[in-house]
Amino acid sequence: MKLRSFARLALSFAHVCFLCCFLETVCAQEAAESDALRRGLTWQHNGQVFSILSRGAQYRPTGRRQSGSPRRSDPVLVLSSANDTAAGAAPRGAPRVPAASSSAQLRAMARQQPQAGSAPANREDTMVGDDPYNPYKRHGYDPYYNYFDTYHRPRPQTQPRPGYGTRYHQNGLPDLVPDPYYIQIASYVQRSPMYNLRCAAEENCLASSSRSSADYDTRVLLRFTQRVKNQGTADFLPSRPRYAWEWHSCHNHFHSMDEFSLYELLDARTYSHVAEGHKASFCLEDTSCDPGYYRRYACTSDSSHGLSPGCYDTYSADIDCQWIDITDVSPGKYILKVTVNPRQQVPESNFNNNVARCNVDYTGNAAHISGCSLTGY
Repeated sequence: MKLRSFARLALSFAHVCFLCCFLETVCAQEAAESDALRRGLTWQHNGQVFSILSRGAQYRPTGRRQSGSPRRSDPVLVLSSANDTAAGAAPRGAPRVPAASSSAQLRAMARQQPQAGSAPANREDTMVGDDPYNPYKRHGYDPYYNYFDTYHRPRPQTQPRPGYGTRYHQNGLPDLVPDPYYIQIASYVQRSPMYNLRCAAEENCLASSSRSSADYDTRVLLRFTQRVKNQGTADFLPSRPRYAWEWHSCHNHFHSMDEFSLYELLDARTYSHVAEGHKASFCLEDTSCDPGYYRRYACTSDSSHGLSPGCYDTYSADIDCQWIDITDVSPGKYILKVTVNPRQQVPESNFNNNVARCNVDYTGNAAHISGCSLTGY
């Protein structure tokens, strides 16, 4: 009986020893694999070794460091209490930060010994112009919303360009000039049903016969592109003040001028009016500018209408009211007359260059435009 009990005890002890050896082997293998993976996911930068599988920062209690202890170069996370007011409570070299509350604070500081041969950054390598309190920094004073032109980098000039100034003052007067070349190369005849022209009819951009037209009646339109340049020395601003602009719900925009451009079709022999159209100003903007000039008005808001010196305002032929309704015009030879600022509501330095004339040969199906030029009448 005693032998049988001793045999059972020996067998149990053997099982326990085998299980301990097995667990120790498995733990050693896992540790080896973890160390190999940790070594494979490490990198070195600026003399410090980093790892993705970092287990967190090292914690050190508050206290004075021993004079003989080696100095660590890796980041150290220090736990301190808000009640530690003694001079020796904080580690050497740590900045004094006031406590935010009575609870414990967490202060982290990275300590790194300077490498041998390293020198402070040169003045040329530092970033300049980023101080908001620098009185010599140009910010908030430039009226141009795109400082550099898209297609041309401005070159320094010895003399100020014409119309040079700031947003605080203007010198001289504007001077609008239509571009006859754009009228000649971008003109065509279009037939459009009346149901597509209801918004234009509300703005009186069609002939008087359109008032009795049905929705499926066709109107014949002589379309053309217009480009106006301000070659003066001041901004061309709308004649109406901001509070007097007229809202058009059909096109969802304001009209800042009653008549920015006047389009007329004259008989080539008698110079009598055959058809007429007009373009109300709904968005005066700097579509493009000459080299050395910058856009200042982009119609990004209702209060930014205008045309800067040296810039162009382009109205494409495919927008509403950029036409003359020639539905009731018979085939023949005519003169297309385009006048900018026809009522002279805005003062200009020269009104003798506000008219462009073109020869029109209308066949009933197409219009051939030629001989466009600037005139004074």
